Amino acid sequence: MREIVLDTETTGLDPAAGHRIVEIAAVELVNHLPTGREFHAYVNPRRDMPDEAYAVHGLSAQFLSGHSEFRAIAAGLVEFIEDSPLIIHNAEFDLKFLNAEFARIDRPAIALTRAIDTLLLARRKFPGAQAGLDALCRRFDIDNSAREKHSAKLDTRLLAAVYLELIGGRQAALGFLAVTATSASATANLAPRPPRAHLPTAAELAAHDAFIATLKSPIWRL
Repeated sequence: MREIVLDTETTGLDPAAGHRIVEIAAVELVNHLPTGREFHAYVNPRRDMPDEAYAVHGLSAQFLSGHSEFRAIAAGLVEFIEDSPLIIHNAEFDLKFLNAEFARIDRPAIALTRAIDTLLLARRKFPGAQAGLDALCRRFDIDNSAREKHSAKLDTRLLAAVYLELIGGRQAALGFLAVTATSASATANLAPRPPRAHLPTAAELAAHDAFIATLKSPIWRL
């Protein structure tokens, strides 16, 4: 089963107010585990960077001006994600921005029903507990020490690990390994064993038979 973990960084909170995507990343999972295939792009928003957003991700308008606009990376993104389910933390936010960008270049929107929202998964599994990415990394003992600021590239990798924990994937994998190991052990127990060193010789067996012949009606022959 193929899934895509996806994350974006933006200039603000609302595309209807003119805010844009400035970074997008995606990680491929097969059977819930990363394959090593990733998509990543910085995006030139063709606008200024508010101080509040810069404080979150550290991407300046000057830095982004050297990168392509969304329309230039859209085809590569769509090709990468294909029709796979999307694993997103707070899916409504990211898809709202993605669909606003797609609308600007006349591409079809992505349905919210296609997303698996890890924020909702975490709130259902741990009601009342903090459900942000950092909090979940702490809960599951996932190293997020490199996350000094938000980064779509890093956050998708962290989210892939969090998602595996949320769905119990690590325990399931360990269970499978245990069953495999048990089966291998059972198979090994069925392998032919070498002859015992204390087996009687042919002469000893002949002598035993001769002795038994002298007995009158031994009980093991009744």
